[in-house]
Amino acid sequence: MKMIQKDNSGKAAFIGVIVAAVCIVIYLAALIQASVRLYLSIEQHKITADMEFEYIADLASSAGVLSFMDDPFIETMNHALAASKSLEALIISGPEGEYAFERKKGHAVAWVNNSPRFINRFYFSGQSLYKPLYIQGLRNVNIQGVAGAFDYAVFSAILKETLFLILIGFVLAFFTMLFQSLLLKSGDKAASADDIDDEEIPLPVKEEPVIVKKQAKKRDSFKSVAAAESEESEPKGLYSPRTNIGWAEYTKDRLDSELHRCASTEKDLVMIEMEFSEETDDAHFKHLAEEAAVFFTSRDLLFENGSRGISIIYPGIDLETGISKSEKFKNRITEKYPNSGLYIGLSSRLGRLLNAGRLMLEAMEALQRAKADPDSSIIAFKSDPDKYRAFIAHQNP
Repeated sequence: MKMIQKDNSGKAAFIGVIVAAVCIVIYLAALIQASVRLYLSIEQHKITADMEFEYIADLASSAGVLSFMDDPFIETMNHALAASKSLEALIISGPEGEYAFERKKGHAVAWVNNSPRFINRFYFSGQSLYKPLYIQGLRNVNIQGVAGAFDYAVFSAILKETLFLILIGFVLAFFTMLFQSLLLKSGDKAASADDIDDEEIPLPVKEEPVIVKKQAKKRDSFKSVAAAESEESEPKGLYSPRTNIGWAEYTKDRLDSELHRCASTEKDLVMIEMEFSEETDDAHFKHLAEEAAVFFTSRDLLFENGSRGISIIYPGIDLETGISKSEKFKNRITEKYPNSGLYIGLSSRLGRLLNAGRLMLEAMEALQRAKADPDSSIIAFKSDPDKYRAFIAHQNP
């Protein structure tokens, strides 16, 4: 009987060591994934702040042409700031003084000698948000902004999920202690019962600790692999290291922003989707992407699209100009790289109020037709604005 009691004590201690090690792994994994996700969230928030500040600066330049610091201009700035996810306040300086716009009055701006100054708070981002405004008839007009350091919704979600992982470790430790206590008590009862066979006591408790150990390891292994895959798939920084142009994940948000800006100023916008031939490797594709960045508009408006494709947002031009630019670029690539096949599809806003998804779909459809057409490698999708408005009205009676 004493041998059975010692055996139960040894098993309980062994199970305790294994579960303690698993709990430590869970706690470390929870802390590491929380740290990594918080860092990536802060970096992504900075990128969002840059993009929103650029959009508001362009909007201020456009609105300032019509009127500067009158009621419509102030209302436009207040609406743009309220719609921002990251910016907390703006200061616009002009020939007649400085003007402050705040999401929450007194939260981000203090007045010193009748001049607005940003308040230095730890939860504000230290990134530089400053840009001159080019408004006809006015000089020395600048805009600067301050952004929050965190996306509080994402921050809260990460903390909740981390606490949930830690709670799993606590629950596992609690039930292990309860199991050890029951195991030791069953050993004591076995030692005092002379009519019970020595072989019958260990059998029911022999399997459970092994199952608990394997399940805990499988769960921990699955979470570690999932966390590693999510970290590798998320974009880091403004530009992809593969091509030195924007990540594909940023295309839709930036296109929505540019469409909104062009709609407010009644300008056209062309979406260009291009794809190189299958023989293009990564090193050659990087050279081709650099050629596109030099030839077309700002590098900030070029984005990856698949393994050999590039998406280009070109505001301020019409479809005919976009086709002409595309033809010149194709001729330039053909001269410099004769073996590089190139297909191009285009579509434009053309006075329509549409979202980024619709315009990207039209450009991609034109690209697919260009790839299938043996006679033309550049095809543009041209819509009828009147028919489009009638279609939208029919969809939204």
